Amino acid sequence: MSDEMQQWEYRVQTVGSIWTGVKADDLQELLNAWGVDGWEVISTHLLENQNKINVIARRPLTREALRRRSMPKS
Repeated sequence: MSDEMQQWEYRVQTVGSIWTGVKADDLQELLNAWGVDGWEVISTHLLENQNKINVIARRPLTREALRRRSMPKS
């Protein structure tokens, strides 16, 4: 076993709208897609009076993701 501490990358997305709120089917579709990509939801946060939630997820940081982050933005 490695002594290195696990590093993570995080993702935050706002779901819902002031008019329709958060639809369970849309949320389920999003979460299933994230799951396929290796994301694990670790928290949600209700945005008061907006009918929206922030969904926060993480997955282990890969060397590929680290390389992408270090590339200059165009």
